[in-house]
Amino acid sequence: MTALPPDQIYYVSPEQIKSWFDEGSAVIVDVREQNEWDEAHIPGATLIPLSAFDPAAVPDPGDKHLVFHCRSGRRCGMASEKMIEAAYTGVIKRMEGGFLAWDASGFNKENG
Repeated sequence: MTALPPDQIYYVSPEQIKSWFDEGSAVIVDVREQNEWDEAHIPGATLIPLSAFDPAAVPDPGDKHLVFHCRSGRRCGMASEKMIEAAYTGVIKRMEGGFLAWDASGFNKENG
C-alpha cells in the first residue's frame, strides 16, 4: 500500500467542486461501479470503475482540477493510490463525502 502524499492529494468540498465544474475548470472522474453510475451520476463526469481502474484511462486534466469521487469517499482514495503507484505527479482532489454529499447538496445529477 502506498502512502498518499499530503501535498498531492486533497479533500475538497462538493461546493468547491461544483464551482470549478460550473467554470469548466474541473475534470471529474467517478470511480463507482456501472450500476451506481446508472442510478445517478454527475453530468459530464467520466466513469472509470475502481474494479477496472486504469490510470492510463484517466483524462489528462491539463490546467484543470482533477477530481475523483465515489459514493462516500473511500474508493476514490484507492483510485488516488493507484494513480500515485503509476507515477502520476499531478494533484488529485477527492470529493469530501462523495456522491452522497453531492446529491445531498442538491447539485445536478442525471440517470443512465
